[in-house]
Amino acid sequence: MGIRPEEVTNVLRELIEKADVESEIRNVGIVTEVGDGVARVWGLGDVMYGELVEFPNGVFGLALSLEEDSVGCVLLGPDREIKEGDRAKTTGRVIEVPVGEELLGRVINPLGQPLDGKGPIPFKKTRPIEVLAPSVVDRRPVCEPLQTGLKVIDALIPIGRGQRELIIGDRQTGKTAICVDTIINQKNEGVYCIYVAIGQKASTIAQVIAKLEQFGAMDYTIVVVAEADDPAPLQYIAPYAGCAIGEEFRDTGKHALVIYDDLTKHAWAYREMSLLLRRPPGREAYPGDIFYLHSRLLERAAKLSDELGGGSLTALPIAETQLGDISAYIPTNLISITDGQIYLETDLFFAGIRPAVNVGLSVSRVGGAAQIKAMKHVAGQLRLQLAQYRELQAFTQFAAELDKATQLQLARGDKLVQLLKQPQYNPMPVEEQVMVLYVGTHNYLDDIPTEVVERFAEEFLKFMRENHPQIGATIKKEKEISPQTEEELKKAIEEFKERFVIDAGQKSA
Repeated sequence: MGIRPEEVTNVLRELIEKADVESEIRNVGIVTEVGDGVARVWGLGDVMYGELVEFPNGVFGLALSLEEDSVGCVLLGPDREIKEGDRAKTTGRVIEVPVGEELLGRVINPLGQPLDGKGPIPFKKTRPIEVLAPSVVDRRPVCEPLQTGLKVIDALIPIGRGQRELIIGDRQTGKTAICVDTIINQKNEGVYCIYVAIGQKASTIAQVIAKLEQFGAMDYTIVVVAEADDPAPLQYIAPYAGCAIGEEFRDTGKHALVIYDDLTKHAWAYREMSLLLRRPPGREAYPGDIFYLHSRLLERAAKLSDELGGGSLTALPIAETQLGDISAYIPTNLISITDGQIYLETDLFFAGIRPAVNVGLSVSRVGGAAQIKAMKHVAGQLRLQLAQYRELQAFTQFAAELDKATQLQLARGDKLVQLLKQPQYNPMPVEEQVMVLYVGTHNYLDDIPTEVVERFAEEFLKFMRENHPQIGATIKKEKEISPQTEEELKKAIEEFKERFVIDAGQKSA
């Protein structure tokens, strides 16, 4: 029996109609060189800057160097499995990270993979790690305080929601400690915190996480980790991933705080990648776009307009200096990008003044806009008295004898410095800060010896909590010191001073 052509045609037509064929056009290139975490690929003509490129064995790379005849990709995984002649494919995607409240309490890497052994994260949404910062039209001026719980910062260098405040100083001066205290102080404040650890030792990160867990702060905190032994590309994308997670909260009308610890190591990772990609080195061997690296990150911190939900993303970048040199390349770049800096000094730290904030070199360019009226009431006088004290201190180095008024002014300054000292992991509610600073700025410490000022302040706050809780509650509610509240506060201070016992053997100041 012969084969009839029409039957064959019908069968083929049916098969073609039933076939589920999906065609996909992908740009494929050949690896020409690989090593030190960088692969050069020939043939990826349509690849985008920052696009994910897929290599064999599930390794992905980031296209960062688009040259005429090849593409330089930094690898986000081990390069042992990749060899010359392997095929590399474009994906049409940029790096995305999981976002949302499902991440709260978790420790993740910059790709959103969990590192805490608590299983997969049931996220519903992702965001690209690189997006444009909100325009000027979409923003509104910073107007709400972000309380750190530290007297010296909340009074003299206030931080507002949506601000970028640089924390700068030598290693081991308490930069991370300030950030951890700030996170702890956000409990019940409606601020979600993202702590980004870049190039830190695993043991140091573990200590920070342990402290956050101890104080119950992990309930509203996400930790993004790129350890010191992680590849440079992971350290490079870590702050952008943390920023994207914070932007999700900001864009849904919530408030977020993101801490980059620290951007000096981030710049090192970018310098390493750039040199391996054979980009021309500039000052201190950094590439020419090192300023843009940090400006496009920090500009994403913003207080959005009410039409866009009024959310905010506050950034606290950390920068490490060498021997207190704030005029180095990366610190000066960051100072010019941010809205102020908190400068921590080694000499103050070792003198026992902690937080070791140099009030003269520290500044907040937002100022009183990020303070409640009650804090403004005491902070203005505090700033003035400390400025006069610093001036007199410099003058007295050359003077043999001092008159009584100068001696009194210096003694008051010494007591104010003692009053601003604060132990770690002990952030203070703003109403208590206001009350204790009122004592200092209104000369109630004149007859108290300098060495007992810290104990005086501690016992005074305990006395206020136990005997006059309504004063603190009123300041917290009204956010200002009304004449009536001020009278009550003065009476309470006098009452406490009558009870306070200066230890035997100590002379009155």
